[in-house]
Amino acid sequence: MKRLLFLLVALFSLATAASGREVSLRIIGTSDIHGNYFPYDFINRHEWGGGLSRVAAYVGEQRRSPEGEGLIVLDNGDILQGQPAAYYYNFIDTTAVHACAAALNLIGYDAATVGNHDIETGHAVYDRWVGECRFPVLGANVIDRQSGTPYWKPYTILHRHGIRIAVLGMITPTIPAWLPENLWSGLSFDDMVETARRWMPVIREQERADVVVGLFHSGMGSEDASGRLLENATRQVVREVPGFDLVICGHDHRAACVKQAGPAGDSVTIVNPGADGFFLTQTDITLQLEDGKVCGKRVDGRLIDIKDLRPDTAYLRTLDSDFQAVRRFTDEIIGHNATRLDTRPAFFGPSPFVDFIHTLQLDISGADISFVAPLSFEAVIPAGDIRVSDMFNLYKYENLLYVMRLTGREIKNYLEYSYAGWTAQMNGPEDHLIRFAKDAEKKAEPWQRLVTPSYNFDSAAGLLYTVNVNRPAGEKITVESLADGRPFEPEKTYLVALNSYRGNGGGELLTAGAGIPKESLRSRIVWSTEKDLRYYLLQHIRRLGRIHPRSLNQWRFIPEKEAQAAARRDAELLFRGMEKKE
Repeated sequence: MKRLLFLLVALFSLATAASGREVSLRIIGTSDIHGNYFPYDFINRHEWGGGLSRVAAYVGEQRRSPEGEGLIVLDNGDILQGQPAAYYYNFIDTTAVHACAAALNLIGYDAATVGNHDIETGHAVYDRWVGECRFPVLGANVIDRQSGTPYWKPYTILHRHGIRIAVLGMITPTIPAWLPENLWSGLSFDDMVETARRWMPVIREQERADVVVGLFHSGMGSEDASGRLLENATRQVVREVPGFDLVICGHDHRAACVKQAGPAGDSVTIVNPGADGFFLTQTDITLQLEDGKVCGKRVDGRLIDIKDLRPDTAYLRTLDSDFQAVRRFTDEIIGHNATRLDTRPAFFGPSPFVDFIHTLQLDISGADISFVAPLSFEAVIPAGDIRVSDMFNLYKYENLLYVMRLTGREIKNYLEYSYAGWTAQMNGPEDHLIRFAKDAEKKAEPWQRLVTPSYNFDSAAGLLYTVNVNRPAGEKITVESLADGRPFEPEKTYLVALNSYRGNGGGELLTAGAGIPKESLRSRIVWSTEKDLRYYLLQHIRRLGRIHPRSLNQWRFIPEKEAQAAARRDAELLFRGMEKKE
């Protein structure tokens, strides 16, 4: 009798356990690593925090913890551009396994998306990299135009503790506005909301996913964002498409952990790890199951600061040959610089830094006029030996050089648009020269103090002109002549050298500024380089051996005394909290 009673109790306990249990998942997310595979800054040649070596250390700790069996690791793109380690395996050593693929495989990532800067490397690079990754790379809204189906897997199903976890990957659809078509030939980029609506029923009903994770290389965006093809559409997707439990976003480099109301009054966790691997996101999902079905969920997201975590020694040992190869590449001396180059003066007038690039663009292209912006907010190339690593400070991105046809009127309007975003209207000697954001002095990050990103502060070379800071937007620019003394004519067509980001509509200087319809931009391109501008800068310096960068002084702010006094004050505000680089 006692034995029978014991058996009944045991059977009841088993039935209870089967009908009701709790399952825990831990999802780690990274985004915008930008080539930081090693705990070393190859550009400025010093040790530094963040990066995949520290992600490896943290993930290793988690795998050894009680939560290790339910661990999922995801990356959100923009990983193939930034540090020279990415550039080296993108374009120099193209036969070895890409260090990025080797690193992610070693860490044991479960899925990834691509970012706009990954697309920027071109088909040969990202197609090779995807093939080397031992996990699915996702892109539900990246469409193969020939087949009409996603170029990469739209989603993947992961299994942990008998739970089915769907990961839906998407990318910001605004890539055609920034990148030349040869880099994404045969592809199109669909709206994120429409794509999510298309795939959610498949994931929820056909795949019977218990948990749905969005992996979006697109920033959070605003609470009330609406419309199609938005650059930063994460909130919009969550607000309009039901079914997500968690979204890991990126692209905008703004670390965050928030709750967003969904369309059914539910609450969705959105996390963003920021950039360079200084933070990662960790989201714990606890599921209550009854009779094998999910009947309750708790989602707790947070940011994990890993910038000072000790790098994983096994990771560093395994990838040491890759590290040494990149170090040899970046340490090569290619010439000598007679003059210190610094981006800071470029915000307040002509500068050797920007004008050196202007000069090169005009020399390479034979164009009449050049447009250039300071692509690095804070960069210094000291006087002395110039190394390959310095090229990544001199020119930040892998842009091609275009030559386009623009009329004199379009050129003038382009500059009006640039300086309207760059400069305020000074009504008195104590006003700002620079257009600062509201409460700029309270912003922790200096670049956040600007209304317009400094990479849209385009100046021109090949023209003599003034910028009157007392005048309102649209009335600031007076063009005196071409730099060689020829008259500048509004109706005449000129050849203009500019980078491919700008030539494809990036920053809207050609569209909203010059007034050229987006669909007409391609017809204005008359010539393009085959390689990125950084390559030509490097070859130019090698050929010269010794460079003497100088300001061309072809434009100026007026009234000069007023502008110069404001520039000194504004420099103090803009760069407050930043130690001056030597």
